[in-house]
Amino acid sequence: MKKAFITGVAGQDGSYLSEYLLKKGYEVHGLVRRNSVPENQSSRLDFINKNFHTHYGDLLDEGGLNKLISELMPDEIYNLAAQSHVRISFDIPQFTAKTNAIGVLNMLEAFRLNAPNARFYQASSSEMFGISVDSDGFQRETTPFIPVSPYGCAKVFGFNISNNYKKAYNLHIVNGILFNHESPRRGSNFVTNKVVKTAVEIKMGLRKRLELGNMDSYRDWGHSKDYVRAMHMILNNDKPDNYVVATGKTFSVREMVEYVFGKLNLDFNKYVFQNPKYLRPEELPYLKGDSSKLRNNFDWKPEYTFETMLDEMIVFWNNELG
Repeated sequence: MKKAFITGVAGQDGSYLSEYLLKKGYEVHGLVRRNSVPENQSSRLDFINKNFHTHYGDLLDEGGLNKLISELMPDEIYNLAAQSHVRISFDIPQFTAKTNAIGVLNMLEAFRLNAPNARFYQASSSEMFGISVDSDGFQRETTPFIPVSPYGCAKVFGFNISNNYKKAYNLHIVNGILFNHESPRRGSNFVTNKVVKTAVEIKMGLRKRLELGNMDSYRDWGHSKDYVRAMHMILNNDKPDNYVVATGKTFSVREMVEYVFGKLNLDFNKYVFQNPKYLRPEELPYLKGDSSKLRNNFDWKPEYTFETMLDEMIVFWNNELG
């Protein structure tokens, strides 16, 4: 039985990845930051499996990470933990940098010193590309990084230090450069779930308006379930390498709002308003990923479309609130 260790296991990706690995016969251990309301930290982990275990910890606690890795001796390590909200990274840039940059270094050291024969997956981000776009309108593994947020800047460090450790110490380390990916388990302060949840609340008469930031920013949105499959494929290839994970299609926030409200038979123009407090100090207008390398090497393709992903989220909030 293979043993996997997942940081950020209580998040959207961590929970889906845990379920995916458990179905494949893994023993799964997850790192959870202590929360004073335990229901919040385990709300995505409501599955019960004798091979699933959680441990308290933090990426900034080097001693705790070393102790866990030395005790567990995992075969695979997935470093998914992060301060994951780009807009909030402008409010707490120092904490974001410590967690998303130094936290990665702490994990790499714990891995190198205690379980160097394991395989290590680093969760990198399309936000690293920032305003850098190739001439054909796509961003790919060779596109330069020009990040425009503290989050993106910190992720660039995590990406580079992972590559450095791979070469310097001959370790099996990969980066998945994931574009935006969503699901019903996405936090409701992220724009997709915020739009869907609020639209359903408006339909039910529970709320009167939805306030958003930049509605004309474009993103390449996929489903978390599809992307955790890609994580596992990337890590289990014999040659450690870096891969973009994306759908190759881009939609604006406005198009997403129009689709969601249209599915609920609502005119979004009556309910949606822009609030400057949700704008970023430096906006990122466009992301569109080329995942040809991933698709060609692993025959990966997403099972969800932009529309079926949003449909699933609408059904979830209808059931949750209804």
